[in-house]
Amino acid sequence: MTHVIQPFHLLVIALAGWLNRHQQAVIDYLIEENRVLKEQLEGQRLRFTNEQRIRLAVKAKVLGRRLLDELETLVTPDTLLAWHRKLIAKKWTYARKGPGRPRVTQEITDLVLRMARENVSWGCDRIQGALTNIGHIIAPNTVKNILKRHGIEPAPEREKRTSWKTFLKAHWDVMSATDFFTIEVWMPRGLVTYYVLFIIHLSTRSVHIAGVTTAPNGAYMKQVARNLTDVSDGFLLNSRYLIMDRDTKYTSDFRGHLDREGVKPIRCPVRAPNCNAFAERFVRSIKHECLDRMILFGEASLRRALRAYVIHYHTERNHQGVDNQLLELLATVSSINEPIHCGERLGGMLNYYYREAA
Repeated sequence: MTHVIQPFHLLVIALAGWLNRHQQAVIDYLIEENRVLKEQLEGQRLRFTNEQRIRLAVKAKVLGRRLLDELETLVTPDTLLAWHRKLIAKKWTYARKGPGRPRVTQEITDLVLRMARENVSWGCDRIQGALTNIGHIIAPNTVKNILKRHGIEPAPEREKRTSWKTFLKAHWDVMSATDFFTIEVWMPRGLVTYYVLFIIHLSTRSVHIAGVTTAPNGAYMKQVARNLTDVSDGFLLNSRYLIMDRDTKYTSDFRGHLDREGVKPIRCPVRAPNCNAFAERFVRSIKHECLDRMILFGEASLRRALRAYVIHYHTERNHQGVDNQLLELLATVSSINEPIHCGERLGGMLNYYYREAA
């Protein structure tokens, strides 16, 4: 029996052929477009986000390797299929704990490093014991590994290399520092350079102006040494070490008198201002906050400014080095309801605030 093709079937076949030709034309255009894009981007590295890689990998797997080879894809078929393999592997990868012991916490690591740096003679066993005392149980070998990882030498080697910071802390309460600074003062004959010598006690930050002169010669410095070590009111009575730079104004007689009175001079290396940082910081403070903002006429005006600043420094100015507190607390705040007043020195150059006494 002869099969007769109905007109409807002819229409469907014609439509399918047209769709195939249309789809092929679209595919040919997209292939050519990709080819043009690759030519434009030749030599440049394309960067895809993880989301874009996933989308391309899923589509590439459906097409297969043979068809991908025929297309002008932006990335190679091998790359597209590799992305798909990683996508599958990620699906079957579960979070799990690593083998071995858990990692030492950052808190314990910081404590180990702190103890090693603050106690140069402590070995691994000593540090491990100190950690046990505060509730952290670790093995001495763990301490050793932490120190090695951070480049800290064993205790015998650390003991041979005592740092300047460690030395200062060990002698904090019996150590002072001294320095000179200069200031220009107007005199009848013009500007004259004055040398101001001061002493600062490191632990309390208290300051003493030891001398103001235009000629800090040997005789003057020897008298200053006598004043500083006076048995009744010498500023260095409770000090055993005095840090100073290598200025020639610190004469051998000056240093020798201090040494005989039990105050050992510690001379800084050449061009090492950081070794006398506390004294250098005081110089910056007094000049920036007071002297550099004044025009001084005569020695009396200089001494008046120094005296006012030292009082302000001790009793009215907060210091970051001592937890932002006053060095000398003259009165406590009895009530926060009392009026607040602004006190001033040197015509308002140095201000401070206080509450009226109840």
